[in-house]
Amino acid sequence: MRILYGVVGEGMGHAMRSRVVLDELTKRHQVQVVVSGRAYDYLKTRVSERLAVEKIWGYSIVYEDNQVKNFKTLLANVKGALRGWPRNVRAYFDLAEKFQPDVVISDFESWSYLFAKNHRLPVISVDNMQIIDRCRHAREILAGLGAELRLTKAIVRTKVAGAFHYFITTFFYPPVRKAKTSLHPPILRPEILAARPEPGGHLLVYQTSTSNRALPEILQRSGLECRVYGLRRDLPADVREGRVLYRPFSERGFIDDLRTARGVVASGGFTLMGEAVYLRRPMLAIPVRKQLEQVINARYLEANGYGLAADAISGERLGAFIERLPDFERRLADYRQDGNRDLLEALERGLAAAVTSR
Repeated sequence: MRILYGVVGEGMGHAMRSRVVLDELTKRHQVQVVVSGRAYDYLKTRVSERLAVEKIWGYSIVYEDNQVKNFKTLLANVKGALRGWPRNVRAYFDLAEKFQPDVVISDFESWSYLFAKNHRLPVISVDNMQIIDRCRHAREILAGLGAELRLTKAIVRTKVAGAFHYFITTFFYPPVRKAKTSLHPPILRPEILAARPEPGGHLLVYQTSTSNRALPEILQRSGLECRVYGLRRDLPADVREGRVLYRPFSERGFIDDLRTARGVVASGGFTLMGEAVYLRRPMLAIPVRKQLEQVINARYLEANGYGLAADAISGERLGAFIERLPDFERRLADYRQDGNRDLLEALERGLAAAVTSR
């Protein structure tokens, strides 16, 4: 089977998930990847040499101080499109002539989806975003989201519309309200599957926004060692200031700090949240402002008893999180996931059915 696999370049979670799926697919199928942004560099160095990876232009989002900047995002994408569309057009004709796929998989990526529609190919969606539109959510989860929810649902609904099937990765399970939709546990990279949780006494803090100037003092007063990633990106080595240990990013070091953490403090991004839940590490989630998907993730995290959600890190909220750690640990002890088996087996069946339906 020849599979065209599109990966959105905005946010590394899509690329990290796709890497695992691609490693499995290339054992049995011919696969051509199209990917944009930083995700291209990530996949190019981490997937099999047998796999062809084509870089295309894709939409990007501008963040400042833990918030999406709408106007700057618009300007960046107008400029990017002027340079990027010619590359996309060349890739389109090259793929049509040389690869001739049988089916398309899209991880929230539009170029591959449009290619499929123009060539009347079945499309399979694999991502976590579709849960916003294709499931029914409790009133308390959606409280106060209003117009932002309606806009986000409209965007998600049209992103990969009319797919043969939607495989949604998630650690929470609201009722499915649309046909051709199934929910599956998060896809985890092999480094996480190999990690063994152990009891520790520190907080793992992943924050890239410098707008909260009180954060270092809040962490100092937490009563726990705080291992901080993201705030000081130019560090060549660890820097300790009292209870706060600032660390340069290292994938191995980060995962080791994650598996031994007493708790995690980070944004509402799905990838790290899913990894924390799998390793049974409680989490205090602070969603990026104007990122509705992160808000919903964080609210479900709290509703399931796996941690707390917060608009910002405050001493009061961090204190409440630390005080309730034993409760979160008890709830997380009941979480079950058999690696990546569930989704990968379902995806293989879905691919066979999609190609047969042509």
